[in-house]
Amino acid sequence: MTTSIDRLATLNRIRRLSRLMDTAIRIPGTSFRFGLDPIIGLVPGAGDLVSTAFSAYIIFLAARFGLPREVLTKMIFNVALEAFVGSVPLVGDLFDAVYKSNIRNLDLLEKQLQVVEPALSNIKPLVN
Repeated sequence: MTTSIDRLATLNRIRRLSRLMDTAIRIPGTSFRFGLDPIIGLVPGAGDLVSTAFSAYIIFLAARFGLPREVLTKMIFNVALEAFVGSVPLVGDLFDAVYKSNIRNLDLLEKQLQVVEPALSNIKPLVN
């Protein structure tokens, strides 16, 4: 990543993927949102592996911003916790729907960018 345009494109890709996995679907009549993560997790065995792979890809993209070790460690912990608890049938899928590790990681990334690249972090995507 060399230009601000490339960095912004990567940030927006992380935003889209995080929201797709954690908050893309709203339950009508409520403010509760969930994403594809708990749905994919319903597939025995492979579902949690696929969800964790998506989350790992998001961390990979975020790491390209040169995040401090502490921030990356928190991101990895979020995904590891969700993968561990998510492996428990049904209860884990409910945990996935509530914990939202990708949105937590997006928040960590955006907070870090507000400190080191405020101009980049203040640009919000046109579509949520």
